[in-house]
Amino acid sequence: MSSWDLWWWVTLPYLALVTFVVGHVWRWRYDQFGWTSRSTQLQERRLLKWGGPLFHFGTFAAIAGHVMGILIPESLTRWLGIPEDTYRWFSSIGGTVAALAVIIGMGILAFRRTTVPKVRATTSPADWVALILLAVVIVLGIIPTMGVNLLGAGYDYRQSVALWFRGLFAGNPDVAAISHAPPIYQVHATAAWAILAVWPFTRLVHAWSVPLWYLWRPFVLYRSRTAAHPTEPGTSGRRRRRIGVRY
Repeated sequence: MSSWDLWWWVTLPYLALVTFVVGHVWRWRYDQFGWTSRSTQLQERRLLKWGGPLFHFGTFAAIAGHVMGILIPESLTRWLGIPEDTYRWFSSIGGTVAALAVIIGMGILAFRRTTVPKVRATTSPADWVALILLAVVIVLGIIPTMGVNLLGAGYDYRQSVALWFRGLFAGNPDVAAISHAPPIYQVHATAAWAILAVWPFTRLVHAWSVPLWYLWRPFVLYRSRTAAHPTEPGTSGRRRRRIGVRY
């Protein structure tokens, strides 16, 4: 193991993880007011209506695919009777669909943020850094998904990248496994650590503020403040008037 490999595949990931955790603690402790997505829905809605759902749902699907592909060992899918070719084919199709949704959604949102003056005025330098890193991570993830696994010969990253990633959390990263992975996978992993390092200092922190309590909160009651029209004598609020009752 060279010092270069030690830096890229051991030191840098742990530095990014420490910055990620400590940065969130600091942000929550000293900047809760800034813990927001800084919504620009009031400035522009037409493009946001299409770009927002495409980007967010595509991102959720991509994260789910990474969780299944990296955190779930290959031995489990083999035990379930899923061959490697079948797994790679399904993951490539799902990853391509998610990638297309993310690309289209992010393209719409980027066009909106750069062309709508009111939206552009709310974007801080840290937000621009996060957006650029997100774009880099997405593009670097699409290349192996579509170019290598879907259209190319394919590559079993679960024998290299996945082993190294799981080893980081076990305190025993397999540097040899990741160092022999194709360069596109290495660059993609490095860009992912970069986005994790800047995450706590941008509006990306709103990802942890999903209003799950909306699912079980009580209904909100709205009462009208306008005075009700007086009922006709003898009707008691009904549409028909009793016969024999004077007005």
